[in-house]
Amino acid sequence: MTQSKKIIRGGRLLDTHRHSAEFADILIVDDTIAEIGPAGMAAPDDAEVVDADRRLMHPGLINAHTHGHGVLAKGLGDLWTLELLLNAGPWASGGRLLEDKYLSTYLGAIEMLMKGCTACYDLTAEFPLPTVEGLDACASAYQDAGMRAVVAPMVAEYSFYQAIPGLIEATPKELRGYCDRFNLGPTEACLAVMRESVKNWRFDRDWVRPAIAPTIPHHCSEQFLRDCGALAREFGLGLHSHVQESKVQVIAGHRLYGKTQTAYLDELGLLGPDFTVAHGVWLDDDDMKRLGDHGASVAHNPASNMRLGSGLADCRSMLNHGVNLGIGTDGANCSDNLNMHEATHLASLVSKSRSPDTQDWLTTDEVFDAATIGSARTMGMQDIIGRIAKGYKADIVFLDLDHPNWMPLNDATNQLVHTEDGTAVHSVMVGGKMRVENYKPVGLDLRKLGEKVEAARARLQDTTKDAKAVSEKLAHVVNEFCPGLAHKPYHIHRYGGCDHSS
Repeated sequence: MTQSKKIIRGGRLLDTHRHSAEFADILIVDDTIAEIGPAGMAAPDDAEVVDADRRLMHPGLINAHTHGHGVLAKGLGDLWTLELLLNAGPWASGGRLLEDKYLSTYLGAIEMLMKGCTACYDLTAEFPLPTVEGLDACASAYQDAGMRAVVAPMVAEYSFYQAIPGLIEATPKELRGYCDRFNLGPTEACLAVMRESVKNWRFDRDWVRPAIAPTIPHHCSEQFLRDCGALAREFGLGLHSHVQESKVQVIAGHRLYGKTQTAYLDELGLLGPDFTVAHGVWLDDDDMKRLGDHGASVAHNPASNMRLGSGLADCRSMLNHGVNLGIGTDGANCSDNLNMHEATHLASLVSKSRSPDTQDWLTTDEVFDAATIGSARTMGMQDIIGRIAKGYKADIVFLDLDHPNWMPLNDATNQLVHTEDGTAVHSVMVGGKMRVENYKPVGLDLRKLGEKVEAARARLQDTTKDAKAVSEKLAHVVNEFCPGLAHKPYHIHRYGGCDHSS
């Protein structure tokens, strides 16, 4: 088979740790970086020349935590806590046909690519349980967009209303029947679907691979969590769960387990290098030590952590405890965009807003490493993506140095984290193939895509109006009961352990 060869010439290559961007040429053979050398280095005569003049090249950003199903629900809510978001889920992300599941995921992939993100970890949801066809549709959307992804069905046994201790009891009797409408499908059926999907996975795992995502620990029984872990380990898959995202989750964990969710998951044997904690806003030092000792990861989502009022995660302490740190956008239904440049910027600002002591702040190179190398590790792809280096896949973002963001070019790393907002993303290459060029997705008519999205939006608005009405009835209960839990005293000790009141 004839090899495809490309030589990128004239560009400036980011050196994150040196805070510089020197001129360099990159030889690509098929989908992999074969050589990096000085400007004008020798290349095969048959290599296609890619002109990168006036371009800054950096590795594709990697989204460690998102929800493809949430893309069609962007902008639907404002004053939502995490618990109000979960209450709204049945209508905001409900009523989906198979084509909607594909369309929502595909639209998210295009947005990420256009903003310099080349891979993501997608926790996708279907109601009342995942389907083989739905998971295939989501994976197909990433394959068609030309983006790498880990696709993990977000699964549970208990609905949001069943999972929060005391919430059903606090719900007026005349409304409790509404809660039953959102009960999930049978556990055995859920596990069977995941097994069938994983066993018959038809996608190239260097591009799109499966994982398992028990959504939140207290939404699952002990046996279900064990079964999810066993399934993941049997097939060598990642595990990903929302852990200690909000104070309500922490209080629920203590009421149910007498300990933190992280300690509980550790007892069940689920923590390991393949385990990713989503958010981890309310981790204490003991939790972080457990995660670090197991080589586990945290996917830090600063935008939604603030958007939902969950808090400011302590990423410096995570790194100090040896936790692998990735950065994510979360879903567009709770962060309102999938802009990894924005998420990276916010990750830096959050670390600086927690303390006036600069030694506690994340440096810009630490933040950028988290958004690339760290996020790649959450996906289990750290050996092939996250770097521009020989032997790695050619996933490269080209920033326009003639854009105002880069006038002047003072410090490439600082500006990438603090100045770049995605608007200077000129071109994006994934696996040696241009997916975005001259600010536009290659081979895609955005207007036609928009027409499909608008048709889906109008149909879903009508289809879900009854579920929305039910959600709005229950929102008043949720918004009284859950903040009541959150107002209970709970103090995270800096050096381990928590004080809490049930």
